Amino acid sequence: MRSLLCLPCLDIISIFETVKGNIVVVIKQRPKNLNLLTIRFPVPAIVSILHRISGVILYLLIPLILWALSLSLSSPDDFDTLHQFLSSPLMKLLMWGFLSAFIYHFFAGIRHLLMDIHIGDELKSGRLSAQITIVLSAVFILLAGIWLW
Repeated sequence: MRSLLCLPCLDIISIFETVKGNIVVVIKQRPKNLNLLTIRFPVPAIVSILHRISGVILYLLIPLILWALSLSLSSPDDFDTLHQFLSSPLMKLLMWGFLSAFIYHFFAGIRHLLMDIHIGDELKSGRLSAQITIVLSAVFILLAGIWLW
């Protein structure tokens, strides 16, 4: 038996021994694309990645939201101050961004929970549920923007 040196950059398809005892290694060299910006992800992958990103955004905004809640509950004057502060167009835009992350995370979370109980975890239904998640999120995000302004 002969030993072979396997290089990590080569994809070895098969190794076989010929009738004469020679060992033949069939190597297929596939192009390696490691640039994530050029890879075309399927819709379910995009939905899953955006679910994680929206979760991180919500996690980072928790201290700000708790501060605003504490300020609004401390006194009527502080509530009025916070109300005036949040009435500016820039703050409305930031609140819309927070609501967008929350709405998207909500719908994508429901999708993931349904997939945990094996509803929509096949290929075709997974694509459909991802598309439904994007459409529902977009509709409710637009409605939240209309409600804020």
